[in-house]
Amino acid sequence: MEAAELKGKSVDELRQELASLLKAQFGLRMQKATQQLTNTSQLGKVRRDIARVRTVLAEKARSV
Repeated sequence: MEAAELKGKSVDELRQELASLLKAQFGLRMQKATQQLTNTSQLGKVRRDIARVRTVLAEKARSV
């Protein structure tokens, strides 16, 4: 997911995206804890996506 793609979304869509990413992160953490996670790089990707969404949300809040 790219920042340019996120900037085109509305605030509500970004909040929904953030909620789904947080759920995905929780699921991955549980898989890691139970040693079912084989691709640990997914955790980093989800964390970066969460940071991107939060950054775009903050930018939109500042511009209002």
